[in-house]
Amino acid sequence: MPYDIPAPMLAKAVPAIPDPAKTPGGLSFEPKWDGFRALISWDGETVEIASRGAKPLTRYFPELVGALSQILPEPCLIDGEIVVPIGAAGSQKLDWESLSQRIHPAASRITRLSEETPAMFIAFDLLARGDRDLQNEPFTARRSQLVDLLGAVPHPLHVTRTTENPAIATQWLEQFEGAGLDGVIAKPLTLPYAPGKRTMLKIKHHRTADVVAFGYRVHKSGRGVGSLLVGLYDEDGTLVPVGGVSAFSDKRRLELIDELEPLVDRDAEGEAAKGATDRSRFSGSKDVTFVQLRPERVLEVRYDQLEGHRFRHTAQFERWRPDRDARSCTYEQLDRVAAYDLGDVLY
Repeated sequence: MPYDIPAPMLAKAVPAIPDPAKTPGGLSFEPKWDGFRALISWDGETVEIASRGAKPLTRYFPELVGALSQILPEPCLIDGEIVVPIGAAGSQKLDWESLSQRIHPAASRITRLSEETPAMFIAFDLLARGDRDLQNEPFTARRSQLVDLLGAVPHPLHVTRTTENPAIATQWLEQFEGAGLDGVIAKPLTLPYAPGKRTMLKIKHHRTADVVAFGYRVHKSGRGVGSLLVGLYDEDGTLVPVGGVSAFSDKRRLELIDELEPLVDRDAEGEAAKGATDRSRFSGSKDVTFVQLRPERVLEVRYDQLEGHRFRHTAQFERWRPDRDARSCTYEQLDRVAAYDLGDVLY
């Protein structure tokens, strides 16, 4: 009989590796994998994969379904992350773009991608083993059961490594980004699994960059600035879009309309010029038009990762930089992460 799949336990952000001595019972640290959070149920007959939001992912990863049904030693309910590695052995890293392409309605495309860029599963918690529900047991017990059950299971399943040493966790935070990971997770050793609650801690990479505002989207309410579109100049002097900046308060959204008014490009009739970003599989029917701004105003933003030529996630506003010339905002200012082989992160 299939397991009841709970909401996954969540994490709250903290700025740095926490001191285990300040948490009763101590902490366990592990790499933060940059993929699709998933809970996998295997009842001995059927593999089911559920997303963080309880949406079924099973059809998108046929290679995992096929492999796990053969290699899992007994019925179990596993919490972990689906990731896609790319690159040759010795220089592999995780690739978010290849992973995100898997969420597609066409079965033929999914089948092709499952062969070209097969996924793997990183297990980091065990919620049930056979008829035994482990959720009320402390993490130390769940971790012991996870390693005992899955430690010898072959690829494409891997058990994440852990440490109780904050110095090693700090080293992981610095090194593993080069393999495509995006931080470190800290788990209280004595706490039970807490579905839907933020009882874990996450430490992610945060950096700042000076970028140029070239447009804005109106907020979905129809009033104020919903997000700023920002870019950086490449070596050819072309302004390349790198992402969006959002999370403004209601008051601030309205203020920005007035502040940015002098920069709005206008046509011969005096109407605000509009542009449009490329549609993606995530935009759907969403309005992708924006009000064009002359690229003159510079702002400093916080970001976590650069993927290709764009920020991996939405950036956060820090401050305006009236002292910076827009043309000085180039890719050269960004940190370059040293490469690190994914194989050295895995067991």
